[in-house]
Amino acid sequence: MKRLLIALLLVFISLPSLKAQERDLRFNKDRRFKIVQFTDVHWIYGNEASNEAGERMAEVLDAEKPDLVVLTGDLVFAKPAGKALQKVLEPILKRGLRFAVTWGNHDDEHDMARAELSHFIENMPGNLSSTTEGISGVTNYILPIGASEGNYDAATLYIFDSHSYSNIKGVKGYGWIENDQIEWYKKSSKAFTEKNQGKPLPSLAFFHIPIPEYTEAAADTGNFMVGTRKEKVCAPAINTGLGAAMLECGDMMGVFVGHDHVNDYATTWRGILLCYGRYTGGNTVYNDIPGGNGARIIELREGERAFKTWIRIKDGKIINMVDFPNDTK
Repeated sequence: MKRLLIALLLVFISLPSLKAQERDLRFNKDRRFKIVQFTDVHWIYGNEASNEAGERMAEVLDAEKPDLVVLTGDLVFAKPAGKALQKVLEPILKRGLRFAVTWGNHDDEHDMARAELSHFIENMPGNLSSTTEGISGVTNYILPIGASEGNYDAATLYIFDSHSYSNIKGVKGYGWIENDQIEWYKKSSKAFTEKNQGKPLPSLAFFHIPIPEYTEAAADTGNFMVGTRKEKVCAPAINTGLGAAMLECGDMMGVFVGHDHVNDYATTWRGILLCYGRYTGGNTVYNDIPGGNGARIIELREGERAFKTWIRIKDGKIINMVDFPNDTK
């Protein structure tokens, strides 16, 4: 019995370090880091139309073999939300991949609140999703990416909770990233910059609802744009200044959202590439984007303020390749 207790104690002591090791993101030996973005899966448990989403996710993951999967909201579209969410994550879990989630405006409309959804996935293998206490929203957190060699951060991923709907009387439409979230980002960015000898770390941001700067960028006919644009930007009516904060911090290279199912374009806004993901779901909600469902891929290059991004759709087809910033100059 004594030996058994000692063995159990040793296992318990080793668990935190093992968990930390699993959460360590790094550029590979080729100084690359690849992300697959899935968005707007809109899974309805028991609805066969959702199976197409699972098939496409599996196809994309097998082709791309990413270092990280980021899911940018509206993953479930009916109750039971837990069972639907399990099906959404199944292709990722089966392949032992690391993943990060932020919620959209539909995820918590069924039988689970945002915090309950986060708790449901909390201990799933490979889950890097987290929360930052004391600020608005549930899925606000940072994922640093370590250098391929050495013990330092080489890039940063910011995950934001873009909320659901306006909470101000007389202001209709969708929610927005709140001022306290923006202050959290600014302080975090400043800390990373100071740690990096005053040089901003190359960064990307992921959330669900596009910020108003997407509207501004799309309206400028002189801007670089690649991809499909079949609907207007469904941004919030309130601009809380996240775009301005990104310019002030000087670290942000690209922003990646979902929400608008028949947009998948990438366009420039004041030196930042604003991107939509590709609608990933099956035929459970409007989705008449040419070529069908798929995913956006992002490949970072270590030591550069640069990345490539493209869309992968059915049967291995790749479209809308962008090499940022080279293609946008």
